Amino acid sequence: MDKRKTAAEIVGQLRDGMCIGIGGWGPRRKPMALVREILRSDLKDLTIVAYGGADVGMLCAAGKVKKLVFAFVSLDFIPLEPYFRKARQDGAIEVMEIDEGMLLLGLKAAAMRVPFIPTAVGLGTDVLRLNPELRLIASPYADDRDWLAMPALKLDAALVHVDRADARGVCQIAGPDHYMDDLFVRAAEQVFVSCDELVDSAFFHADPAHARQVFWERNRTTAVVHLPGGAHPSSCAPLYGFDVAHFKAYNASAGEADGWSAYVEKYVSCGEDEYLARVGGLDAIRQLPLPVF
Repeated sequence: MDKRKTAAEIVGQLRDGMCIGIGGWGPRRKPMALVREILRSDLKDLTIVAYGGADVGMLCAAGKVKKLVFAFVSLDFIPLEPYFRKARQDGAIEVMEIDEGMLLLGLKAAAMRVPFIPTAVGLGTDVLRLNPELRLIASPYADDRDWLAMPALKLDAALVHVDRADARGVCQIAGPDHYMDDLFVRAAEQVFVSCDELVDSAFFHADPAHARQVFWERNRTTAVVHLPGGAHPSSCAPLYGFDVAHFKAYNASAGEADGWSAYVEKYVSCGEDEYLARVGGLDAIRQLPLPVF
C-alpha cells in the first residue's frame, strides 16, 4: 500500500467550492507547503475551516476563500493575521465566527456522523446574534433548558502536517500538542498529509512511544507527501519553531502597496525547492527556536 503523492497531485484532487479544513493552530504546524501549492493553482470559492494563521491569511489575499469558519486567525506574537484582517474589514469573505470550543464540537459532530452536538458554549453571547443560522434545541430531559445545537462541520477534505509518516499513511505528531488535527481528519471525506520525514513502517514498531504519537488510523489518510520543512514559516515542534523574522516581514508586506504580489513573487511562484533556498535552507529552518507553550 503506497499513498505517496506529490503536492501538485494532491491539490489536483481538490475542486472549486470545496469545504477544506486546515489543521494546526495559528503559527503552529500548519501544512504551509500544501497551502502554497493551492496558491499556485486555479482553485477558488473555497470554504475554509481552521484555527487560522498565515494559511488563512494567504488564501484570503489570493482570493481563494468564499467563506471562512474560524475561532481566531492569529500569528500569535502578531495578534491579528494581516491579510485576514484586511479581507474581514473589506467584507471580502463570508464568515462564521465562533468560539474555539464550538469549532471543536462542530468537527467532533462531523467525526461522529451526527448532525449537531448540544452545548452551553455561546449561550448569552453575541455568537448567536452574529450567526443567525445557529439554532437552540430544547433538552428532552428534566433540566428543561435550551442548548445551543452546534452543527457538524463536514469537510470535503482536510490538510494536515505531521512530523513523520510512512507510505501507508501512518502519521506521527511528536510535538507537545496535536491540537484538533485528529478531529479534522475524522470530519473529512479525504485527508491529505504532508510530512517532514518519510519513514519506513518499521519505525512505528521500534519504540512504543512512536505508536502513542499516532492519533488516527492509516485508513483515514488518503495521500501523503514528503515535504521537509513543509510547515515553515509555522513551527513543527520538536523539529523546528516558527520563523519570527519571516512572519514580521510577511506582516509588514500587508502595509505595502504591492506587498502581497511581491511576497508571492519571492516565496510562492518560485516553487517549493526554491522557497526553501530563499528562506535559508532546511538546516536553517531546523535551527529555529521552539515556541514556549
